[in-house]
Amino acid sequence: MKHLLTAGKILACLAVIALFIHGCATIFKGSNEQVYVNSDPAGAKIYVNGALMGSTPVMLELKSSKTYNVEFRMDGYESKTYTLTNHLGAGWVILDVLCGLVPVVIDAVTGAWYGLDQDNIYLQLEAK
Repeated sequence: MKHLLTAGKILACLAVIALFIHGCATIFKGSNEQVYVNSDPAGAKIYVNGALMGSTPVMLELKSSKTYNVEFRMDGYESKTYTLTNHLGAGWVILDVLCGLVPVVIDAVTGAWYGLDQDNIYLQLEAK
């Protein structure tokens, strides 16, 4: 009888812990991703959705739930724009649904279900 009570307490504790740590994609991959951006020639200014983010080569940290227009600008060269898209990670959604409502809500709100389609962008700029 004593072993049953102990086992019951352990199961209850595990259930409570599971409720609070759910959100599989949020825990295991997060809602941001790093994207390495480079160009030839190096030194191009990088604008993401209109905001200056630095010059190539540069490592950007972007939310994986959004789509971005990455613009390369450099004096004497044609400007180029690359559209960085994302995708829904069906595996994360399925895993969350199997675990219950809490992880679905957490990962949906944080956008952790999504992943960016590229982790590396390289463009060759053309002289004007």
